[in-house]
Amino acid sequence: MSSHEQTQTQAAAPAPAPVPTPTREQAPDQGRLSYAYAVGRALPELEIALGPVTGMGGAPLRTVDADGLAAVVCGVPEAEYGEDALRARLEDLGELEELARAHHSVVDALARQTTVLPLRLATVYLDDARVAAMLRGAGPELRDRLNRLDGRVEWGVKVYADPEADSSSSADHSHPETPDGGARTDGTDGTDRAERPGRAYLRQRREQLNSRDDAFRAAREGVRRALAAAAAHAEDRVTHRPQQGELAGDAGQNVANEAFLVSLDRSEAFRAAVEEADAGLRGVRIEVTGPWAPYSFATPVRAPAGPSPSPGAGTEEEAGRAG
Repeated sequence: MSSHEQTQTQAAAPAPAPVPTPTREQAPDQGRLSYAYAVGRALPELEIALGPVTGMGGAPLRTVDADGLAAVVCGVPEAEYGEDALRARLEDLGELEELARAHHSVVDALARQTTVLPLRLATVYLDDARVAAMLRGAGPELRDRLNRLDGRVEWGVKVYADPEADSSSSADHSHPETPDGGARTDGTDGTDRAERPGRAYLRQRREQLNSRDDAFRAAREGVRRALAAAAAHAEDRVTHRPQQGELAGDAGQNVANEAFLVSLDRSEAFRAAVEEADAGLRGVRIEVTGPWAPYSFATPVRAPAGPSPSPGAGTEEEAGRAG
């Protein structure tokens, strides 16, 4: 999700500060770029939604208008948000998370007040004139998408398989160990005898593999149930790549990572139904997050004519909203 002039996209909380007066299409400052957060309708509601929120590094937010649309932007230093500097920051997970949270906090503040199309992290333009060109070029598509997303939010659903949780729940049924690491079993004559350590190891490995298989079978059923429950309330769905490594956390393996578009009046019913989908499934956890601004359903912005954009890395879903 990255583009440097037209869209340097990829990943998604700024600190409150004094409220500046928004201005229109300011002339570019030398050494500064225009960082874009979201697109909405050029209405007073959007300017009011800027409220006490500030942009990256406490920079004042402003709107850039064109053809009835407005992009919310702030000025950022080229030394930190130029192509090479931004690429290096986005390749560092700590920097990525910090940028993502700052980006998401602005988008979230706007989305709580009015309908906006979130732009992906690191959407950086050379100046406000390029932002206005993007709005004019993609105008019809952006207006259609704004109409589509009115009164709707995004919910995230992740399903995890956790074999450790499943095996620990059945630990009471395992054989007690002998001092040498073997397991105690009953002999045919009714007396206890020690199981050899090698056989005990093989038995334990077999139990672990069986537990893992059971957990993933249960997880597949959890995915089926979650998708069925969500479909009863959602209007649209986007499948994301399951999270791995640090982004996935510690509690099991992420086997499904879905986003759903849900109307506000059905959101609570959606949450309740999906959260019940893992009932009775051992070693399975279903996580419901949201409501979010509809990142997964915003139309990607086409790059305007001009110098080629610089690439970014990461995603707001993975870095800014993990967990």
